[in-house]
Amino acid sequence: MKISKMLKSFISLIVFSVLMGCASKQYDNKNWDQLEAILKEINPPVFPDQQYLITDFGAVGDGLTNSSDGIKRAIEFCHSTGGGRVIVPKGKFLSGSIYLKSNVNLHLEEGAEILFSTNPDHYLPLVYTRWEGIELMNYSSLIYAFGEENIAVTGKGILNGQANAENWWKWKGKKEYGYVEGEPSQLDSGNRDRLFELADQQVPVEERIFGSGYFLRPQFIQPYRCKNVLIEGVKVMNSPMWVLNPVLCTNVTIDGVTIESMGPNSDGCDPESCQNVLIKNCYFNTGDDCIAIKSGRNTDGRRVNIPSENIVIQNCKMANGHGGVVIGSEASGGVRNVFAENCTMDSPLLDRVLRIKTSSKRGGIIENVFLRNIEVGQVKEQVVRINMFYEDPGDFMPTVRNVEVQNMVVKNGGKVGVLAEGYEASPISNIKLIDCDISGVEVPYKLSNTKNISFQNVKINGEIIPEKVQQ
Repeated sequence: MKISKMLKSFISLIVFSVLMGCASKQYDNKNWDQLEAILKEINPPVFPDQQYLITDFGAVGDGLTNSSDGIKRAIEFCHSTGGGRVIVPKGKFLSGSIYLKSNVNLHLEEGAEILFSTNPDHYLPLVYTRWEGIELMNYSSLIYAFGEENIAVTGKGILNGQANAENWWKWKGKKEYGYVEGEPSQLDSGNRDRLFELADQQVPVEERIFGSGYFLRPQFIQPYRCKNVLIEGVKVMNSPMWVLNPVLCTNVTIDGVTIESMGPNSDGCDPESCQNVLIKNCYFNTGDDCIAIKSGRNTDGRRVNIPSENIVIQNCKMANGHGGVVIGSEASGGVRNVFAENCTMDSPLLDRVLRIKTSSKRGGIIENVFLRNIEVGQVKEQVVRINMFYEDPGDFMPTVRNVEVQNMVVKNGGKVGVLAEGYEASPISNIKLIDCDISGVEVPYKLSNTKNISFQNVKINGEIIPEKVQQ
């Protein structure tokens, strides 16, 4: 009798699998077959078996003494002796900017916390960086590296930027983040707008001098033009701006990181013009996008002209944020080959699951974006939103094509299930939803200037959506 029941269950499973396979067969374009080859190219750096305690170099874990020099000496000594781990032991260590050097793993032990100063002068001298997709000379990020290889930040400790409405966040120029009318901010004439003007005029980067008096907040962790980067295990909180921001890097692994930062532009992880990036087992609770893949803004993005490509997202959890997996808006250099799988998203303050945002001021090609096995409790605005009208129009028509979402379940999808808005001259093309069940949306879909949009075995609010729908 038991064997009979097991046999029946097995047969039922086979039948179900066959039926699901048949339903999706015509869309079996083997997009995911690329994933294995991409993952083989992403390998975390390995470090020599040497350890150096920052307290042996003068750092003091009392939360009051500025330990910047002690941390710097430990990193430089570790680097000069061939590399290894620079250990931050249990305690609270106050620091300004930290510069990582090749073959150094900054490792925070459990109970260790680096408290980053909120004094902007502690992030000088100016460094070569990117701000909202434009290169310039500005404050150093809280942890920075330029042109280094084999670098890491690991461990079970905490990196605390200490940003709040009394310091960095008010520079945004919005009252909800502590700004008071009459105070200086990035919105003042000659600050943020000046950066955009210099970029449009193609002024050399070395002559785009900002920093003190311009109120452009630094990122938290920004490796720039680096190879073989690892960020693993740590908790990163209270960032002035974007949290993890690798720029023009190759072979990046971000694993098991917890990000908690509810300030303005507190994107959790923003790979910019990077190749071969793995983001896995991470938790995002942010004031902006959880993960936002970028490649430069407007004229400057087209000047550098390096895409973000081969970006893999696995087993991540998203809570608050403007979007779970986001591409753009600074994507003028293009984005391609994005794979996100086995992620969960759930918060009344999470706006969207998948968001692609661009404009004819940005230009660029966004293509080959694939999601599968996504479980969503609640989002506030849209499940999928693809928008080509994110900012004012320009003369560089963007392209968005080849986006596929498979096996996604959404309990409460917000205002619109699928919202796609393209240009008549450049319709959004080849968008597929396969084996998805979306509930609790006010409007199933809104489409304008799209081409080859298809729904295969998709239910929205309990009703099967026709495979081909009218705009």
